[in-house]
Formats: sequence, C-alpha cells, structure tokens
Amino acid sequence: MKNKKILVGVTGGLLGLLSVLLVKFGNPGNMGYCIACFLRDISGGLGFQKVETVQYMRPEIFGLITGAFFVALFKKEHKAVGGSSPIVRFTLGFIAMVGMLVFLGCPLRVVLRLAGGDLNAGVGILGLIVGVFIGIQFLNRGFSLGRATNLPAVNGYIFPITAIILLILSVSGTFIFFASKSGPGSMHAPVIVSVVAGLIMGVLVQRSRFCMIGGIRDFILFRDTYLLWGFLALLIVAFVGNLTVGAFKLGFQGQPLAHTDGLWNFLGMLLAGTASALLGGCPLRQLTAASEGNTDCAIAIIGLIAGAAFAHNFGLAASPKGVPVAGQFATLIGLAVVFLIAVLGTHRFSSIFGGLSHGRNN
Repeated sequence: MKNKKILVGVTGGLLGLLSVLLVKFGNPGNMGYCIACFLRDISGGLGFQKVETVQYMRPEIFGLITGAFFVALFKKEHKAVGGSSPIVRFTLGFIAMVGMLVFLGCPLRVVLRLAGGDLNAGVGILGLIVGVFIGIQFLNRGFSLGRATNLPAVNGYIFPITAIILLILSVSGTFIFFASKSGPGSMHAPVIVSVVAGLIMGVLVQRSRFCMIGGIRDFILFRDTYLLWGFLALLIVAFVGNLTVGAFKLGFQGQPLAHTDGLWNFLGMLLAGTASALLGGCPLRQLTAASEGNTDCAIAIIGLIAGAAFAHNFGLAASPKGVPVAGQFATLIGLAVVFLIAVLGTHRFSSIFGGLSHGRNN
C-alpha cells in the first residue's frame, strides 16, 4: 500500500508539473491537461462541431492513450471486455460533458484552476464533491450498469489503435484536420512536447489508477486516502509551479477561460460529478480503461465527445462572459435525466417500477 501511495503521488505530482509546463509552452492558461477541454477541441478538429475557436487535435490525449495502451500490453493487463449498458454509458458521458463545459473544465482542471489561484474552482470542487456524494447514495442502494463480459480481442484494440492512427496523421501532417486560428484552440504547446507529456502520463496513470472521482468516492465510502494522495500532489506541485513561472493569480475575476457565476459553476460540476460517479470514474480514468481494452469506457468517451460537439453546436457551453440560458436549461435537464437513470438503475427502485409494470400488464 505504501508503494501504491508513492506511485499515485508521483503521478499527481508529475501531472501538476507537466500541466504547468504545457501552459508555459503554449497551452491555454490553467488548462495544462484538461481532458474535457481537449476532447472538446478534438471534436472540433474532426469537424463534429463548427466553433472555429475550439478546434485542435490535442496530441496530449492521443499520447496518453498510446502510453496507457502499450504499458497495459507489456504488463499483460490489456483485456477486451464490455457489453455493460452501452447506451446508458454514452448518455452519462454526453451529459457529464455538458456539465463540464458549463463549468469550463473537467475534474482535473478544477484542481489546476485552483492551483492557479482561480477561486471559482473552489465553488466547482464543492459541486463535484456533492455530485459524487449523490452518486454514492445510489451506488449504496444497488445502482449498477451491469457486469462487463469478455469479448473477442479485436474489440479491445479498436479504440487505442484509432487513437494511434489519429496521432500519426495529425503529427505527420499527411491529413489536414480542422484547426483554430484564434481562441483556445489556437493555443498549444509544440507537438513533440505535447506527445511526450501524453505518453508519460499514459504510462503513470495506467499504473497508478489515478482518478479524481475515484479518490473522492473512496474517501467518502471507506475513508481510503490512497487516490487522494494524487489529488494533493497535483494541487501542491501545480501551485508551486505556477508561483515559480509567475502564472499564479488569486481571485475570482479575470481568470483564464473561466466565468464567475457561482451557481452554475457549482451545478455544472455537480452534474459532472454525479454522472461520473455513476459511470465509475472521471474522464481521465475512462480514457485509461478504454486504452486497456474496456469497450464500455470507450463508449463513455464517445459520449463525452458527442456531448462536447452538441454543446458547442447548439450554444450550451459557457464562456468567460458566463453561462448562456440554453446551457442553464441543459444543466437542469441533464440533472433530471441523470437522476432518472440513477433511480431506474437502482435495484431497490427498479423492482418497484418493475412490479408496477407487471401489474399493469396483468
């Protein structure tokens, strides 16, 4: 256990350091390694959404998948599994992304924003914790997406090999993807730096099982602090790093790619936290598990990308100016849908609904 804590601490610390360096080399402020933001940019790079300021094939994501894939193969931990509520996983991923884009960041970026002095992220963290706590109440009452089963090996290779192909195409320039000329999508570190950072994190995250949602969940359920060591290391190293490079700015106002609407910062992350708890992990963990052959997690990632495209095509995503009315309605609808999924997927409640349905059929 001690060695595992050291490993997850090293993972969190290096993730914090690399995030600061990526911003220093050109990534958007306080967005050194935001999984939601990067998947959003990739959805634009592939042409799924047409907002010209958020389109870029982020090498960090493809590098992470590649690193996690090869280390899983080397450690003989790559195994094709799946078939566990795919449509529900897609829906939860879709809705979780809407919440993250209302807040403007994934659970990882919540910590990075706080480490950069953005106090709006403190409100987001509270929403995230409450969301995970709500998800846990349903998990404790029997919520389940079902058990994954073994699949033919080819199923486990499609997701990581697709990512590797996209990495090669985007880095080599042999295929022209959409790319922003202004805005966050135009801000990026040199490709080689991004790829190396992604590979390093893919290896470390796969070995340590680093997960923001899992850390909060395990502490609430079991008072297990194992994954929280990574959270603390990430926060401390990123904080010190931001101070060192002069990127720390304490306050609510004028933070990079953030808004100051506390209610929607809270509710956006509450939605993301609840959906992620029901999914079993944050976007970073979903990416890692998908790289290990878990097709259920690959479906969740596709849901996240689809949610990002939908949010930007239909004006749901927030901006530094605030959260649009459409985004506010989408958050509330998302919360209602997630609660409905949680209730119907909880054995204690589903048996009641099943009994009512059976009674009507008779």
